[in-house]
Amino acid sequence: MTVITRFAPSPTGLLHIGGARTALYNFLFSRHHGGKFLLRIEDTDRARSTEEAVRVILEGLEWLGITPDEPPLFQSTRFARHVEVAHQLLAAGKAYRCYCTPEELAEMRERALREGRAPRYDGRWRNRDPSEAPPGVAPAIRLKAPQEGETVVEDLVQGTVRVANAELDDMILLRSDGTPTYLHAVVVDDHDMGITHVIRGDDHLTNTFRQIQIYRAMGWEVPRFAHIPLIHGADGKKLSKRHGAVSVLEFREQGYLPEALCNYLLRLGWGHGDLEVISREEAIRLFDIKDVGRAPARMDYAKLTHLNAVWLRRADDERLLAEIEARLALRFGPLTETHRARIRALLPELKERAKTLNDLAEAASFLITRPEFEPKAAALLDASRRALLARLAARLAETPFEDRATLHETLRQFAEAEGLKLGEVAQPLRAALTGRTTSPPIDATLAALGREETLARLKALPPLEEAVETLRDRG
Repeated sequence: MTVITRFAPSPTGLLHIGGARTALYNFLFSRHHGGKFLLRIEDTDRARSTEEAVRVILEGLEWLGITPDEPPLFQSTRFARHVEVAHQLLAAGKAYRCYCTPEELAEMRERALREGRAPRYDGRWRNRDPSEAPPGVAPAIRLKAPQEGETVVEDLVQGTVRVANAELDDMILLRSDGTPTYLHAVVVDDHDMGITHVIRGDDHLTNTFRQIQIYRAMGWEVPRFAHIPLIHGADGKKLSKRHGAVSVLEFREQGYLPEALCNYLLRLGWGHGDLEVISREEAIRLFDIKDVGRAPARMDYAKLTHLNAVWLRRADDERLLAEIEARLALRFGPLTETHRARIRALLPELKERAKTLNDLAEAASFLITRPEFEPKAAALLDASRRALLARLAARLAETPFEDRATLHETLRQFAEAEGLKLGEVAQPLRAALTGRTTSPPIDATLAALGREETLARLKALPPLEEAVETLRDRG
């Protein structure tokens, strides 16, 4: 048997983090077994489905590297097939026409609630002759579900789950306007796509009992089901905007790497011993749905950020340079080759300190433009330190900038000649060049900026009065 899985989002909103994890699990499971991963866009809710939501889903999956093996299937194109199957069930006596009016259904529901029962259709048209139908009422088509025994799901995550058939009513297959219901369309599509394993959130578990009844009524093979727990916030409540980013593309905008997010989502409910940092290749080799836990996972943004920092340090510098350039170009306009060369030179140092791509871009921004001074940095540039930097500039003007070791030695000798510790020279120099009190090692910073830019920045330090004014303005 070839394993075939699918991810089937509805394009009524953003691709959320829970959906992304479901897609990832389906993708990894199929790859682990040498099978196929398919994508179905469930766009039958025409009032709420949008082209923009479809674009966001496809863009998010592409960014995450969760690519289907065939072009996406749009459920709305299969309307005729959904209707065809409903009429096959009708012809076989396994479905029937229901002529209940909306008012009858509402009264049925209200009575059940008054009597403390779960609202269910009472089957009043199950065995009636259509000749008794009231005039002018368009019928729905309902499944003639079994009323005795039970429906059992041998779930790959939840274990054996069963429900008495008496608790399930005759579900609608086609509404009175002729449109298929979601539960019916999903079964037809999964069967026709050859889906062998349905991996989805455990909020769909109650739907599964009804869907199995359609499979059996049609004489189709029932796929294996795996219902994975939902993702909650740190407070144990359903994940929402109040907990932080929940849309996949929000994480991209915030500077997370796709491999870091996938690594985190993989471990959010699935585990393999103490292994934390897992590549895509390792994930495919190791992933099995039986290792998914039953308890809801809790989103930990700090842990995700830590993982992102790990993947940043592993990332190729040219790739990071492109990401930095895209972000800095929004602030400063197109970067020059000189700017790129500076960033490229300092990247090995910069990425050791960054947690996100946005952090990395911000840390590199001083390489593009002469800095605005943070208050603590401005405080380091009093008159005596400015005089010190003027003397240092004279030494640096005669120093080769191509070699960090030479720059370090020049700074060390200068500090010794001034009767200072190296840090007492490096800190005001760092403040003057970057506008900050922290940066990569000062010799690396000097080498990245180059002699011409370094001397220009030292010469262009704002007047002391302006620095004092800056401190006053910033409190």
